[in-house]
Amino acid sequence: MLTENRNGSEASPDLRLIYEAPSAEEAARRRDAFEEKWAGNYPSIALARRRAWAEVTPFFAFSAGIRKIIYTTNAVESLNRMLRQTLKIKSLFPTEATTKLIYLAIRKFEKGCRAVSEWVAARNQPAILLAGRFDA
Repeated sequence: MLTENRNGSEASPDLRLIYEAPSAEEAARRRDAFEEKWAGNYPSIALARRRAWAEVTPFFAFSAGIRKIIYTTNAVESLNRMLRQTLKIKSLFPTEATTKLIYLAIRKFEKGCRAVSEWVAARNQPAILLAGRFDA
């Protein structure tokens, strides 16, 4: 694991450059630059990135909005926390009522979402990319 300074992880800005790349090819170039800079101090990071690269490249099929949500996970974690709070005391409801509560909680989250402004647009993209497997 990387050492941290007062501002957080030292390598975070360099990692962010990889995940914000416009394409998988550009991300691979940025990954190589990351390895050149950090592999001397943290050799396990370079090896871990290479081993996991096949799992990372599908990430670039999504738009920048979806990738921001996936990369930061703040919006996803915030939504999960709100859903847990909503359902915590309502575990005795039948399935249909629970489904309605989840729907209403998500709608409330979308209206008040401060974490990611692209949440609504990003939510619809998996429905397009994964037609038949995901409903927005």
